[in-house]
Amino acid sequence: MLKQEGYDLMGAAFEVYNELGYGMAEEIYQAALEVELRLRDISFVAQAELDVFFKGQLLIPKYRPDLLVFDEIVVELKALKELCTDHEAQIFNYMRIARKQVGYLINFGKKGELEWKRFIVNDLHNREIKER
Repeated sequence: MLKQEGYDLMGAAFEVYNELGYGMAEEIYQAALEVELRLRDISFVAQAELDVFFKGQLLIPKYRPDLLVFDEIVVELKALKELCTDHEAQIFNYMRIARKQVGYLINFGKKGELEWKRFIVNDLHNREIKER
């Protein structure tokens, strides 16, 4: 599911990590990844506002994933020593609210390697998710 698009996204992310290394602010990595995605002609929207509803009522706060790539892949960026389950829950919630089946959690903050996880939501209604 969207494998080539995921390879393209991750190619851009690896290029950013290889150029900048680790230890910078998340905002720097996001700006650099946006540049790299543009250079590669990969379509994306940064900080897309996602409506959230509760009992049929639109809530004023919005979810804003870092990137929506190819209009199908939700991307959350981090610049931390390591990822934890809270970050996985965050990307899952973004995917569920956006009604997108594929998500990437990308961490530029780990020394020595780009850390990333790909998630697939099998059934948006049952909230099942598996890591790939």
